[in-house]
Amino acid sequence: MGLEDTRLHDQPVHDRRVQDHRSVPALFTDLIQQVTSLLRTETRLARTEMSEKIGQVGTGVALVAVGAVLVMPGLVILLQAAVAAMIDAGWQAHWAALLVGGATLLVGAILALVGAGRFKAANLTPNRTLSQLQSDAAVARNQVR
Repeated sequence: MGLEDTRLHDQPVHDRRVQDHRSVPALFTDLIQQVTSLLRTETRLARTEMSEKIGQVGTGVALVAVGAVLVMPGLVILLQAAVAAMIDAGWQAHWAALLVGGATLLVGAILALVGAGRFKAANLTPNRTLSQLQSDAAVARNQVR
């Protein structure tokens, strides 16, 4: 590095920007190109993130479906065993079935509500893309000032 290179490198950033002698139309063209490039990049990021989110939901739905198919017969057998045990303990059959069925219904309803909450739109929002867009907007506002 020569002496001139060192002096140019030591100058504050705003001094080097002032020395840019491009015309206003050239600056405007450059701005449009950079904004277009930024929008393309942000669009690619959003698509990628949404693909990831859709993949996660698809995998989750498949796992829930397979799990439900496998769990149902086992649960029915266990519930029948609980009713039989209550009958053996002296309960009347209709009361034993009512208690076991009601408890199962309550637990199932709670689990269904919790599971449905996982599919809310807020969980599918492309947060990284939105954060990056906000950051880009802040940088653009600072550059305009």
